[in-house]
Amino acid sequence: MVGFDPTPRAIAHEVSPRTVAWVNLMCDQSGLEPTEQDWLSLAQQPESLRSLMKEIGRMYAPAQLANARDVRVGDKTWTAEIDGTLWTQRTFPYQAKCLRWTNERYQALNASDRASVDTLLESTGVEAMLSSD
Repeated sequence: MVGFDPTPRAIAHEVSPRTVAWVNLMCDQSGLEPTEQDWLSLAQQPESLRSLMKEIGRMYAPAQLANARDVRVGDKTWTAEIDGTLWTQRTFPYQAKCLRWTNERYQALNASDRASVDTLLESTGVEAMLSSD
């Protein structure tokens, strides 16, 4: 979270600036530069990725959607049912922006690429986060 979320990053800068420096240093220690051949196509993804997407759809999607909805209307907190439990949390405008950016990238895909993504995410719950709204 120190590397990308402004709130914990600010706290870490205040409490432990050396942690921030360490995270920045450790970002990529592989020494490898990925190429196109290093990536699997969407059609080649293992079933374990679908399982991960289902978990994200079950636990993360409801939080993201509730957060984005309540940021839009100016509420300071969001509430959603997640895994059978009612959750309430402070809204995070940055997360709402990330969801919007993801949607913009998804909407910008050509029809063929969007269909591939839709096939991968079908019935996972993640597809609920990808809308034209």
